[in-house]
Amino acid sequence: MSTDRVRDLFHQAGYTVDGVRGLLGPVAGAALARDEIVPALRASRGGTPAEILLRLFWLQVPVPGKALPFDDLIALGLAERDGDDVRARLHVEPVESPAGQACGYVVSDLKTRPGDGPLRPDHVVGQGGASANLAQLIVHRPVDNLLDLGTGSGIQAVHLAGRARRITATDLNPRALDLAALSFALSGVEAELLTGDLFAPVEGRKFDLIVSNPPFVIAPDRRFGYRESGLPGDEVCRWLVRQAPRHLAEDGWCHLLANWLHVDGEDWHDRVAGWIDGVDGWVVQRDIQDPAEYAELWLRDSCEAGTPEYRDRYDAWLDYFDGRKVTGIGFGWVSLHRSGGQDVRVEELRHAVDQPVGAYVHEVVRGRSTVTSATTLRTAEGVVQEQIGRPGAEDPERIVLRQTRGLRRAAQVGTVEAALAGACDGDLPLGPLLDAIAQLTGAEPEGVRAHAEAVMPDLIADGFFDIIG
Repeated sequence: MSTDRVRDLFHQAGYTVDGVRGLLGPVAGAALARDEIVPALRASRGGTPAEILLRLFWLQVPVPGKALPFDDLIALGLAERDGDDVRARLHVEPVESPAGQACGYVVSDLKTRPGDGPLRPDHVVGQGGASANLAQLIVHRPVDNLLDLGTGSGIQAVHLAGRARRITATDLNPRALDLAALSFALSGVEAELLTGDLFAPVEGRKFDLIVSNPPFVIAPDRRFGYRESGLPGDEVCRWLVRQAPRHLAEDGWCHLLANWLHVDGEDWHDRVAGWIDGVDGWVVQRDIQDPAEYAELWLRDSCEAGTPEYRDRYDAWLDYFDGRKVTGIGFGWVSLHRSGGQDVRVEELRHAVDQPVGAYVHEVVRGRSTVTSATTLRTAEGVVQEQIGRPGAEDPERIVLRQTRGLRRAAQVGTVEAALAGACDGDLPLGPLLDAIAQLTGAEPEGVRAHAEAVMPDLIADGFFDIIG
């Protein structure tokens, strides 16, 4: 098969993640991650097979037609002859898993750059920041069957092929499925490809793992299917979160990226929490933009900045948000777990967290635990205590427990919780520890126990303490 020969060509040439990384070095590699290609062009002028393939498929510049045997690339529709040169018709990029293991290739439309003009309506995007964020989130465990909903170029299925025995990939865009099929063939991945909208192609089926980078962009109209659903506001994300539990097997997980509206007079935490029903849920807001920033972002994404239509489209976007009393748009992720519980957490984490989150997401999405005097706790590894106050003051104004690993949360606590953080080593149950704290502070033992039973479940759920028994 020509795909096998092309894959062999890529491997023999060193057109792999490690090969490209070694070729570019840190400076050109970092620039390329920002979509700046000049340093990479300078670093790839030697004419080796790896440099030729990098310039052709990643930097998207013509290469000499006799530099390599291009016939199989042309037969697959990846490249075409242009006089004495060969130019790319599609973007082909080697990819690695979040754990840093090479896992294949992703085929997508050519990357657009300023001045290229507007995108075609059925444009298919490749690996980017959003797909990388989703890949970092997905729980680390093997599964029997995986659903990649809205697969696009197939990037998530390629990442997860080593963890899933069976893969189903769906998309409304037939062209996306054609490119995903190429990605899978070049990566040695077997998958069931189904055309259809959202969950329609898999109605009645259940999966151990569902992942989706859906068309979450909130826009006044549907112009580009890879990013806009055509549903009003953030309805597509709400609908997916509501429907996903019906398609989750017991102990199944769903991870998806989402945008949600901040509406004047409404609490966004409550609004998004209301989307989740019947499963454990974890929603994290990683960023927020005001309406103008949001419109600018997506107009740049579609290469419309500087075009004659730019001002009118920008104005239409702001009219759309004004009509819905939108004050901001949140970016983040949603994780759902069918465990028999219905604990929902909605929070904002805009600081850096340890990646990949998927390595410990199973520890994060857990319900509140009942705490009694018989409960034995251990302060979680990596928790430190900070005391804030005026120099020389006898008592601190604030005591903060802070995680130095994982989600790196911080929690302002009282004297009882701080004392427990220093004393909980998994040896003694809470009862004797709380009695000792009461004696040291001169507080009533009953009050200290009641306080601990009220506040400790949240600190346990937030990962500051682990239950031992």
